[in-house]
Amino acid sequence: MTAQPENRSAPIVLVPGFWLGAWAWDEVAELLRNDGHEVTALTLPGMDSDAGDRSSITFADHVNAIADAVRAADEPVVLVVHSATGYSGYAASDKLPDRIAAMVYVDTGPGIGAMDADATEDKALPPPEELAENENLSGLSEEQLATFRERAVSVPVGVLREGMELTNDARKDIPSTMICTAYSVEEYKDAAQDNHDWLGGVSELRNLEWVELPTSHWPMWSRPKDLAQIIGDLARRYVTAAVR
Repeated sequence: MTAQPENRSAPIVLVPGFWLGAWAWDEVAELLRNDGHEVTALTLPGMDSDAGDRSSITFADHVNAIADAVRAADEPVVLVVHSATGYSGYAASDKLPDRIAAMVYVDTGPGIGAMDADATEDKALPPPEELAENENLSGLSEEQLATFRERAVSVPVGVLREGMELTNDARKDIPSTMICTAYSVEEYKDAAQDNHDWLGGVSELRNLEWVELPTSHWPMWSRPKDLAQIIGDLARRYVTAAVR
C-alpha cells in the first residue's frame, strides 16, 4: 500500500432529479473530470424518453439503478442526488452504506416514503408559468429553460406512488452534505422541523453539514462552477481507498 496522491478523490456518481437525464449534469461533469475526478452521471430507468410503455417502471427500479452505479465503482463513492432523487438516493444508501463515502443532497434532502402515493399518471414538466410560480429559476437563461423543456421526460407514475422501507441503521452515519440553493439553510431547517416527507431523514442523520449556494433549483445550470467546486472538494475529503 502506497501513499495517496495529493489530488486523489472518491469516485462521484451524479443523479438528476425530475424530468432529467444524465445530460443535465454535462457541464458539472466536465468541470469535475477536467479537475481529475472520476464521474458517472446517470439516466434513471424510463427517463431517456417518453416513448414506449413505461408503466412497469417502479421506484425500486430507480433505487436499484443508483445502487448498481455505486457498486460498479472500484471504491466507495460520493453519491450526489438532486431534487426528487433525494428519495431514491437515500433508499440506495440504505441498501449499501458501506459503498458510499458521502451523500450530497443538491437542493433536496433524504426523502422517506412515497413521493405521491395517490398519483394516477406520469408527471410531466409543468407549463412555463406554473414552473416559474413553484420553483426558483434564479440565474437560468432563456436558452437553458428552452433546452430543459425540449429534453424533459415525464416521471413514470410507479416511481411517484411507491416507496421503500428503510431498515439499515448504518445509513444514518454516512457523512452527508445538504447544498441549499433555492432556499436558505435556515428555511431548510425549518422545513425539516415541519416533518415534510422529502426531508424525512434529516433528523436521523448523525453526520450532516449544510452549505448555502443561493441560486435556482437547478444549480448545475445556474452556478455549475460553484457546484462542481463544492462536489469536488467533498470527493477529495471523503476518498477512502488507498492507491495500490
